[in-house]
Parts: sequence; structure tokens; C-alpha cells
Amino acid sequence: MFGYLKDVIETNESILETLYEEYKKSADSEDKNLNITQLLKKYGYPVEQHEVTTSDGYILTFFRIPNDGPAVFLMHGTLCSSDDFLTIGSNSGLAYLLADAGYDVWLGNARGNVHSRRHVSLSPSCKEFWAFSWDEIGRYDLPAMIDYILDKTGEEQLTYIGYSQGSTTFFVLCSELPEYNKKINVMIALSAVAFIFGVPVFNIFAPLVNPLGTALIDAIGAYELLPRNGFMQYLTDTYCSTPASATLICGNILYLSYGADFAQINATAAPVIFGHLPAGCSTRQGLHFGQLSLSGKFAQYDHGPIENFKKYGQLTPPDYPLEKITAPVVIFYSLFDRVTPITSVELIKKKLGNVKEVIKVPFLQFSHTDYVFARDVKALLYDTVLDVLPKYIHN
Repeated sequence: MFGYLKDVIETNESILETLYEEYKKSADSEDKNLNITQLLKKYGYPVEQHEVTTSDGYILTFFRIPNDGPAVFLMHGTLCSSDDFLTIGSNSGLAYLLADAGYDVWLGNARGNVHSRRHVSLSPSCKEFWAFSWDEIGRYDLPAMIDYILDKTGEEQLTYIGYSQGSTTFFVLCSELPEYNKKINVMIALSAVAFIFGVPVFNIFAPLVNPLGTALIDAIGAYELLPRNGFMQYLTDTYCSTPASATLICGNILYLSYGADFAQINATAAPVIFGHLPAGCSTRQGLHFGQLSLSGKFAQYDHGPIENFKKYGQLTPPDYPLEKITAPVVIFYSLFDRVTPITSVELIKKKLGNVKEVIKVPFLQFSHTDYVFARDVKALLYDTVLDVLPKYIHN
């Protein structure tokens, strides 16, 4: 920790020297206040807004950049939203690049984030609305959006690109509902998150991963993490609205949690990034990752022995059967990724049924958040993603 803070102090000194120049070159400052449809329209891209209701009643809003090419579905990480594939700018955002390459781009949103806070009968102000982890996102949200996309496009398959939790939910989907494997021509994992060991940001939840901790959460009503509400908007407007404040305050909080890559700090885009991040999620999503971090297993949610027996027929939660995943998988990983270190990547590769390629990002300090926010993410990662896709997609 102290070594990290020393690096922060020393590096921030040099960062400050260039932030003013970065600010002058930065994207229009209004972008931090534009929603996803406004961003796309501003930069000349067509956009559609779609809704689908899951089989358990959640109403999801997701977006499309329509095109004549094959359908590509992007799924975000924890506390993120569809917006995070755009906020680094029209020259670097993955959604923009895919659209420029002719793909029909669909941007998913999980239940509970800023775009998907509705249910047919439940209000987000009640406990029952938030009784889900990323298991339910993989089990209910992904099938609803994938089936909707295939119905709208008339295609039999789509490409799935998942960042962080977006890969986790895919692993849930295709292991628990293996019929969906045939609907995926290739899955691209941008940091494949399944087996995690002692990750600091998830260890925050360790004291709460027990019946007493769950009871405490229920007692204080802390069912949601970092919602994109008026208070959060005030905080990000106050502390993250310029390249300097966004880098030194909000950026360092993010890097302290997930790993710092100072060389790839995107000061020009930082105010826009934090104008859309965080986007909210359920507390149970964090608790579920905390359980994995403590156990080292990729298992379903642990409700405690009694509830586990009622739900699963056994005292401990079952592991996800990753061997049932037969869809082609391409994994991108980086050596400085605290959430998915190389040992986790190797275990995932061993467990999955059809890993086609494992590709290392060619930059030693590339960290977990760099997969969506790094200043050179196009050259370091996305250009390779675009090169890989034609191997598996057939028009």
C-alpha cells in the first residue's frame, strides 16, 4: 500500500505538468453531461433505444448503432454501463470502432444500472428489487437481450464481447443454459473474470460475506452500490469535472481499487468517463465477488447452509459447470491485471470447453480498468480485437 502511495505522489507530480495541455486538447467538456444517445448523435452515429423484459420481470434498456454487418453485442463490467464503451472518445471507444468497421453494434445494460432500474411490479426503493447478483444477470438478462437481438436482426448467431463482469455473466449463461452456446459465433473476453484470489477491491466485502453481514445490509437498507443518482452526479461534477480533478481524485480511487497504470491515464477523457461512471449495481453483486475472492471457486451465490439446501439441495453453492461452454472463446489478458492474474487465466483456459486463443496485451502495466479507459487502448487492444473477429464471423 505504501509503495503504491509513493508511486501516486511521484507520478502525479509529472501528470500535473501536462494536464493543462491535455485539457486544451480534450474532447468538448459538454460530453460529460451528454447521455449515450446524445453522444452518438453528436459524433454522427445513428442510434436506437430498445427495451426488453426478462422472464423475472426486469425491464432492460439497451442501445444499438445500426449497421448492415454482423451483430456484435457488448456487455459492461461491474458498476459500469453501455456508456463506458464510448466515453474515451469517438476515435478510441470500442463501440465507435466496431461501427466504423461495419458491425451492427448492440450495447447491453444489466438490471440495476442507470439504464435498467425498472421492473414490472417492483420499485428500486424496495429490498426485493435488489435481490440479485451477477448470476441473475447471466441467467435472465443476457438471454433476454440476446434473443431480442437475434429476433430483430434475423440472424442465428451474434458476437459477444464482455468486459470484466461482462465475461463472468457470459460464463454463467453458457454453462447454466448451454443451449445458448450455439447462438454465439465467438466470445471475446476483455479480462476473463471467474476465478479470483484475494483481490483487494473484493476483499472489502469479506467482513460482510456471512449471515451477520447480510443482516446488517438489510438493516441499513444498503441494497445498491454507488447509484447514478443526484448525489453521485454532484460528487462527480464537483470532484471529477476537469482533467486534473478527475485524474488526481477519482482516477486514483479507481486505480487504488483495481491497479494503477499511470502511463495510460486518459486525462483528456477522464471528465467524460466519470460523468457516466459509476452507473450503480446491487450490493449482492459485490458480495458474490467477495465470496469468490475468499473461496477461490467459481460458484453460485452462497446464501448460507439452510438457504443453500433449499435452493441447491446441498449445503454449499455448486460450482458453475464451465466445461459445458462450447462456444469459441478468445481471452485477452494482461500481466498487471489485479482482478484476473495469469494464474486465473490459466485455470479458466483449463476449465472452459473451447478456448481458441489467449492473447496478452503487449504492455506490461496494462491494468484492469485499461481495457475500457486507457489512452492507448485502441493500439494496444482494440485493433487486435478487430483483427481477430473475422476469423470467427462469417457473413
